[in-house]
Amino acid sequence: MKRLKDIVKKFKRARILVIGDLILDEYIWGKVERISPEAPVPVVWANKETHVPGGAANVANNISSYGACASVAGVIGEDKNAGILKGALKKANIDTKGVFTSLGRCTTVKTRIICGHQQIVRVDWEHTETLPKETIRKIFSFIKRNINNFDAIIIEDYGKGVINPQLLEGLILLAQTHKKIILVDPKEDHFQYYRGVTSITPNRKELENAVRNLKIKDRNNKLNLESDKLFSDSDVEAAGKQILEYLGLDSLLVTLGEQGIKLFENKGRITNIPTVAQEVFDVSGAGDTVIATFALSLAVGASKIEAAHIANYAAGIVVGKIGTATLTLDELIGGLG
Repeated sequence: MKRLKDIVKKFKRARILVIGDLILDEYIWGKVERISPEAPVPVVWANKETHVPGGAANVANNISSYGACASVAGVIGEDKNAGILKGALKKANIDTKGVFTSLGRCTTVKTRIICGHQQIVRVDWEHTETLPKETIRKIFSFIKRNINNFDAIIIEDYGKGVINPQLLEGLILLAQTHKKIILVDPKEDHFQYYRGVTSITPNRKELENAVRNLKIKDRNNKLNLESDKLFSDSDVEAAGKQILEYLGLDSLLVTLGEQGIKLFENKGRITNIPTVAQEVFDVSGAGDTVIATFALSLAVGASKIEAAHIANYAAGIVVGKIGTATLTLDELIGGLG
């Protein structure tokens, strides 16, 4: 634990760039006391509205909350929510020089209405079309000019159009040329685009769907790719090995919810790390905390297994909070005992 704490204390030295789909998470808080006479739905008496960075912006927020240097690259729309999101990013001390306005698109917003500890409904505003070539060029040019200012790059792929084959091809080659750590929080139907990155961090469902989409089979053809049945633990191991080899990764970190985390390394070692969560209120954003913490740990010199353990502790703490939440350095150090 002393070694893990020493690693976490170095987080403030790291400089991380997060590229991907920037989202504004809007929360409307209230209470329910009656059912609407117009339809069988609850009437929410709203009393508070809050906004926090979500998606790729939440990963950057996690990094900044630890005291590290965070930058984001992505797009926003020409609307009032763009101003709210940029304001939230600047308040969180996140560099926004890589954020560009894309005409004709709205800023992605996820509105959650919450009563007590219960989410009643979510409303999404978004565009999912691939970005115009000119916007892709602007994002890549920004990254190319500033690549030496970052210790690691995180790609956050929520399938909203920012992460696309054209951008990834140049970005991965650029990172490899400059020997930069590059991690991906993947979209399950985009796995074939991630070949050559350092690591990806899918959850169990994303891993299963990716293997089925790519028709990858283990050497003994034991995986049933045609069934909708959930993979067994042995299936997850077989799938993880195949994805690791197929994409040429240094490592693969699979988040398994209440079962913790499973780390696959390119030398063949598989490590199961049980969850340390004491109570779970909200899992939204937990994956963002995992990849942010994993990236920071690697960026300051941790081994893959050390980084995975630290990320697991961070996830165990953040799921005990309500809403899209982050951790401070002191909270993480305290969670390490």
